[in-house]
Amino acid sequence: MDRTSIVGIVLIMLLFLAWQYVAAPSAAEIEMEQRYQDSIAALSEAELRAGEQPAPQADVPPTELSDSLRKVQFGGRFGAFAASAVGTAEDVILENDLMKVTFSTKGGTIRQAELKNYAKVVERRGEEEIRLPLLLLEDEKNKFEYVIPVNGVAGDGVRTSDLYFTPTVEGNSVMLRAPVEGGGYFEQRYTLEDGSYLIDYDIRFEGLNTVMANTDGTVRLHWENHLDKIEKNSQYEASYSTLYYKPVDDDTDYCSCTSDDTETLDDQPLKWVAGSQQFFTSALIADDRFSSAVLTTVADEDKLNDDELKLLVSDLNLPIGSSASETFGMSFYVGPNEFERLRAIGYDLSDVVSFGSSIFGTINRWVIRPLFNFLSGFIGNMGIAILVLTLLVKMLVYPLTYKMLVSNQKMQVLKPEIEKLKAKHKDDSQTAQVETMKLYQEYGASPLGGCLPMVLQMPIWFALYRFFPASITFRQENFLWANDLSTYDSIMRLPEWIPFMQGHLSLFAVLWAITTVIYAYYNSRHMDYSAQPMMKYFQYIMPIMFLGFFNSFAAGLTCYLFFSNVFNIAQTLITKNFIIDEDKLRAKLDANKKKPKKKGGFSARLQEALKEQQRQQAAAQSKKK
Repeated sequence: MDRTSIVGIVLIMLLFLAWQYVAAPSAAEIEMEQRYQDSIAALSEAELRAGEQPAPQADVPPTELSDSLRKVQFGGRFGAFAASAVGTAEDVILENDLMKVTFSTKGGTIRQAELKNYAKVVERRGEEEIRLPLLLLEDEKNKFEYVIPVNGVAGDGVRTSDLYFTPTVEGNSVMLRAPVEGGGYFEQRYTLEDGSYLIDYDIRFEGLNTVMANTDGTVRLHWENHLDKIEKNSQYEASYSTLYYKPVDDDTDYCSCTSDDTETLDDQPLKWVAGSQQFFTSALIADDRFSSAVLTTVADEDKLNDDELKLLVSDLNLPIGSSASETFGMSFYVGPNEFERLRAIGYDLSDVVSFGSSIFGTINRWVIRPLFNFLSGFIGNMGIAILVLTLLVKMLVYPLTYKMLVSNQKMQVLKPEIEKLKAKHKDDSQTAQVETMKLYQEYGASPLGGCLPMVLQMPIWFALYRFFPASITFRQENFLWANDLSTYDSIMRLPEWIPFMQGHLSLFAVLWAITTVIYAYYNSRHMDYSAQPMMKYFQYIMPIMFLGFFNSFAAGLTCYLFFSNVFNIAQTLITKNFIIDEDKLRAKLDANKKKPKKKGGFSARLQEALKEQQRQQAAAQSKKK
């Protein structure tokens, strides 16, 4: 090979190397191509999955993909919405004096709502309590998506949770749009006014009549709300948490609070649906109505994560026509279960406050609640308000209490006579009972005279049983050692193996049990238990049995019951020692004995029943002989 040939070969090699260097893609081009290939691979994999699986998103800024590339890459999965299939999730915030709402451009939904006037208290080891911001709708697993049937898209259609929306903030409103080919768009608009937890919410289908394939005239809204544990007593919170719904032409109803449940409402239009917890609610209210719904609650702990309270799933069908411009108006309520605030919204939304649906619920809504509102107007501490309420109740029923104490005093005066009868008929208990009833009738006494005041107070007790855990007025209100009157007041930890106590000890519950035993002992000293000796011991065992029940109950109720016992003991001591004159009472009993007795009445019927029982027993014994 001569010199000329060698020089030519070297020049050709140099030119080839120079061309490779110049023509080689830049690092940015290599990265973009790799992302493109990854997106194609991911899309191909997604298309092989079931239609319900969400489509994977390529993390590619929209500006880096041309319209034609988007159409090729996402057209099969998103159809005309391919232009909105890629993007970057950003946060948009609306805020007023009560709440701070964060929206995500991914899906155009509420990512979280912070309630400024409320806090979540977390109990750490060592019983240290930490206050955290109270957030609703914040779980990352939550879904709020419209399933839009789109021409050329397999399955149910395009899910808006997979789309990226373009935000526009105008004052106290945010508008989020997902454009389609040809200039149309799907829009969600949120407006938050000052002094309100109510968010005005409207959706708009503009120019989508040629894109959508909703032959049945509806679009489905799929809402999954994973409820977080907010309160200290999560077991009790779970029992007050469920999905409520209001049919347009019927009363408010709800799914089961204690187990998994599904309500299928195919032919029952709804006004609103609400995921309600013990003290907070996230409700969606239609300006007109939702066509139909399927509502599901998941309460089984085996199906939930440790930090989850419940899963609430709402599938709502919205009536959306086929015109070029379709709108549907709604409102979001994301806030506390304040009865008056919810009542002002209307449509029976205040029914989500779990005061009860029976006569006790009526007492709570229209008697006890207004009374506490009145007392809290000039009493700053709710514990003192409970004390005043207890005093008012005791004053109202004192005339009946006085009659009860007089009846008990009569029994005490007659006790020597009763002891004589028992000694006379010690071998025949049936005869002793008959003669004792005759004695009561002669002297005008009744062993049941003390029951009426207790019976009349029972509706108040049952009403308060529902009132304290449902009224947000008592949430995180301090009184004495209790730092939250809406839940139990724990003064010490107990081993978990102790049955019924649930790992803690409530001081108000203990004080209630002690004062109940004291009150029972004082009242029963002069009562005759010969006929039913077990009753003498049951009155002491009962408070111990109920201690396990009240130990985990709202401190407001156990506080009321403790105060009630204290007032009962005070009223009994004062009335018996300073108001009732035993000598006058004895003289009155003697006068009653001399009066002619009318036949009939409860005592006579009871006496006759005892005699009949005595005759039957005598007949049975004679047959045996």
